[in-house]
Amino acid sequence: MNKPIGSYRWTIVALLFFATTINYLDRQVVGLLKPTLEKEFNWSELDYSRIVQVFSAAYAVGLLLFGRFIDRIGTKLGYTIAIIFWSIAAMGHAMASSTLGFIFARIGLGLGEAGNFPAAIKTVAEWFPKKERALATGIFNSGANIGAVIAPIVVPWILGVYGWEMAFIATGAVGFIWLIFWYFSYEIPSKQARLSKEEYDYIHSDNEHTPDEVADHGESVSWAKLLSYRQTWAFVFGKMLTDPIWWFFLFWLQDYFSTTFNLDTKKPNMYLAVLYTLVSIGSIGGGYLSSWLIGRGWSVWKARKTSMLVFAVLVVPVIAVRFGPGIWGAVALIGLAGAAHQAWSANIFTTASDMFPKRTVSSIVGIGSMAGSVGGIIFPEIVGRILDSYKQAGNLQGGYGIIFLMCGSAYLLAWLVMHLFTPKMQPVNLEAQQNEPVA
Repeated sequence: MNKPIGSYRWTIVALLFFATTINYLDRQVVGLLKPTLEKEFNWSELDYSRIVQVFSAAYAVGLLLFGRFIDRIGTKLGYTIAIIFWSIAAMGHAMASSTLGFIFARIGLGLGEAGNFPAAIKTVAEWFPKKERALATGIFNSGANIGAVIAPIVVPWILGVYGWEMAFIATGAVGFIWLIFWYFSYEIPSKQARLSKEEYDYIHSDNEHTPDEVADHGESVSWAKLLSYRQTWAFVFGKMLTDPIWWFFLFWLQDYFSTTFNLDTKKPNMYLAVLYTLVSIGSIGGGYLSSWLIGRGWSVWKARKTSMLVFAVLVVPVIAVRFGPGIWGAVALIGLAGAAHQAWSANIFTTASDMFPKRTVSSIVGIGSMAGSVGGIIFPEIVGRILDSYKQAGNLQGGYGIIFLMCGSAYLLAWLVMHLFTPKMQPVNLEAQQNEPVA
């Protein structure tokens, strides 16, 4: 009789889930406080866009640096440094007395928060076989949505009772509680005393039998070499074209609902809470779908590509928001798009560990996510200019209509570009002289 495999790897996913929840809770506070901060600092729509861009630029730089840094020092220490950095920066917003001070706080937050996904995706690669990675990623990535569910309820309440400064202090402090659990619970599989031999063997049951020490502290691979592969560029363009859409949802939806439906920004926003609850379901379901298809005998690449195409199609209906379906219609359409994005995200992150050895996963996630942040710098500029232009013409909702049209089209374009670069997502062999180079 076979011994039970064990389930400690799911404890690791729980840690990643809560870290990602905190990550998105901290970054979303500014979007929820936008109407208040606009009055406090006299911001225009374009001014606010620049605040978003500053965060995105810092996040882009941080992703590139943290990706390589975590591949070198390992996930435990890398994650610890990242969450300390971003938690302090999140609390630092409360000290801002001018727009410039606020910008410095956003830069610090962007740099620190960039460590979350390179560390989390590398952790999943270390702790799960390929057939479970998308599901594990979908579960921890749903923390982004839980943070987005909690924030519209908690932040307006803190704002109304204690003021906007306390909203930043209270949410930023939560990261230090998580650190206690991370420090005492996490080690790589080969060093984890709570892990059974059966579960260790299961984790390494696919075609990757790299020892954890090599996976966590392997020989450094240069960015130039990683950028020579088509697989890298597939991931880069997939992230660049779709990440900005999610950032738009995070930073502008509170404003969209308050201006379109005249909601009180000092009261808990139950509409956004419901919307992000729908998104959470998409994140977990999206990770489950490709894992289920693999379990049914599909190849890894076919399961990922098919799942991602389904999710790209499910974003398209958000275009209909421009036709004014009412507040619950908007919640349903944007919730579906957000759910599809998170399902897409669970799978595109997993393609990095599908195509690259464990010792380079954090670097690849950093490179691709940096590209997503570059898109996140460009898109807010477009959004700000469109909204300012239409606001001056007295037709702000027309501006949002154009933006939702762009959102609904981005994922199909991204899927097509990724398919052209890697039709079958062949794994990279770093030791080969040539391995499907870009040119």
